Amino acid sequence: MTSTATPKTAAERTGAHTDEAASLIGDARTRIDALDDRIIGLVQERMAVSAVIQEARITSGGRRVNLSREMDVLGHYSQALGKPGTALAMTLLELCRGRV
Repeated sequence: MTSTATPKTAAERTGAHTDEAASLIGDARTRIDALDDRIIGLVQERMAVSAVIQEARITSGGRRVNLSREMDVLGHYSQALGKPGTALAMTLLELCRGRV
């Protein structure tokens, strides 16, 4: 199936009203995409490190989750990023806990 839609201009793709603004937005979006890739890689690395910690804790007879440590993480993100930081930290903790 072929598309009959006409290609959008850079201004239409970005919501900008000038080609100059569209170019700036396009460049910034490229940077954001690269940052997102780095963030995803860091989250995956954090998950791997967390798995090592959990395994060591469980092997030594401890619990998988250390709630006081999780509260420290929540506080750190909240202090640095405000209320959205708390939500971000909760998501990271959920990703890094694995199945509880």
